[in-house]
Amino acid sequence: MGNEIVINAEPYQTRVAILENGVLAELSMESPEERGIVGNIYKGKVLKVLPGMQAAFVDLGLEKAGFLYVADVTSPESLDEYEKFMNDPPASELPTVEPAEMEYAFSPPRDRKSSVRLPIEEILQEGQEILVQVSKEPIGGKGCRITSNIALPGRYLVFTPTGDHVGVSRRIEDETERRRLRDLVKGLKSAGSGFIIRTVSAGKSEAELQSDINFLTKLWADVQEKSERTNAPALIHNDLDLITRIIRDQFTDQVDRLVIDSPEEYERVKDFLHRLLPHLESKLVLYTEKEPIFDAFGIELEISKALGPKVWLKSGGYIVIEETEALVAIDVNTGRFVGKHNLEETILKTNLEAVKEIVYQIRLRNIGGIIILDFIDMESEPHKERVFTALEQALKADRYRTTVLRLSEFGLVQMTRKRVRENLTNQMCQPCHYCEGKGVIQSTRTICYEIFRELQRAANSAPRKKKLVVTAHPTVANLLLDEKEAFLNRLEGALQNRILVKVDYSFHLEHYEVVPL
Repeated sequence: MGNEIVINAEPYQTRVAILENGVLAELSMESPEERGIVGNIYKGKVLKVLPGMQAAFVDLGLEKAGFLYVADVTSPESLDEYEKFMNDPPASELPTVEPAEMEYAFSPPRDRKSSVRLPIEEILQEGQEILVQVSKEPIGGKGCRITSNIALPGRYLVFTPTGDHVGVSRRIEDETERRRLRDLVKGLKSAGSGFIIRTVSAGKSEAELQSDINFLTKLWADVQEKSERTNAPALIHNDLDLITRIIRDQFTDQVDRLVIDSPEEYERVKDFLHRLLPHLESKLVLYTEKEPIFDAFGIELEISKALGPKVWLKSGGYIVIEETEALVAIDVNTGRFVGKHNLEETILKTNLEAVKEIVYQIRLRNIGGIIILDFIDMESEPHKERVFTALEQALKADRYRTTVLRLSEFGLVQMTRKRVRENLTNQMCQPCHYCEGKGVIQSTRTICYEIFRELQRAANSAPRKKKLVVTAHPTVANLLLDEKEAFLNRLEGALQNRILVKVDYSFHLEHYEVVPL
């Protein structure tokens, strides 16, 4: 099996799954009322400058103010010094950019010349208007992270209008190709503007890169024009929605096909590809079977597994994933696996098997921040080295930047992973009031979405029935008949079945029944 992108597009929620060799590797979701803001550009007003933290809070017109750190503030002095450094750096110091970071903000190097950066109180004042971009979603009780180093991503390039530099993705490893692309972009770009060359640019022609440059510079001109005639706080530029963003960033020649189950979205994506990526248009497939698309591809089952703390390994061992406010701890256990030869071999095999599952779960659950891996203690130094090397190798498939420290004497690995959006658990679950917040259950909205999908299954399995009765907890029923009533009515028309909602106070919040009559 090859690589595939599978899209389940419903009016109430869009879900995108990335399959690698038939296995779910990444999952993204977006609903109309919960659309992400990373990549959006705002004209904000500085609320408060904090010299002690070298940061500022900026009003963006959102529920919480954005947090702006001094390293993410563009000032003439810092840019001058940065550009001096970039004019003729040694080959070993040419800028390289991780794929996941290329999507959005780009900041000047924080080493070497960082000492010349002015303190934030000399750059910003309270009440000042400033153009900023969201680089990290609000997570937990925190507001979003913002930067004034604007970055506009295109298909092949990322435009950084606040600098005059050309960076290259480190995943383009061929030095000749890196030099060709850098020289090409330097010759095409105008003075006073910068670009980051994305991984998908490898092998692309001058005309393709020029087209991307033209599009991005025109987009930036539009952003500037709108900013000049708009009062802060205000949204100036909305980034692409989930589907077009995934296509822009991840639909490459290495993907065998893109499968989508909505005829309307299929036509929109087809038009998008025809205009921007015509060579990939033949890989677009409309899914027309009655079985829900995520059921057909085995994705629904993997999602349910990803919400539990314990994950079993094929050998009989298991890992336990515990998320806290400060960090995520992942513990490896031998479980039912007793091995065949000796204890050291059993431990090594379990740890090596756990490495693959840990990296898989980190990507699938979108776990970020500080992560502590507690492997089973190993006495052999060669065994420790094998496990660490296997971990480094497995992490190469991850789009997001990771930093890994070597195994400690206690068998612990400390690592960090770039965190841009909420993890899967926070997206799909809410604190459980049954256990006073000590655990989580699926959110009411997630249960409603499951009910919609179950109604489709029930209608397909019993086509002659004209009525579908949903019995649910009163909180779920209220949401179905209030906020989700429009979707319920639309589903009624599409299925040609009358849908009745009944309340059962004895039901657990996650429990529901769908019965055809």
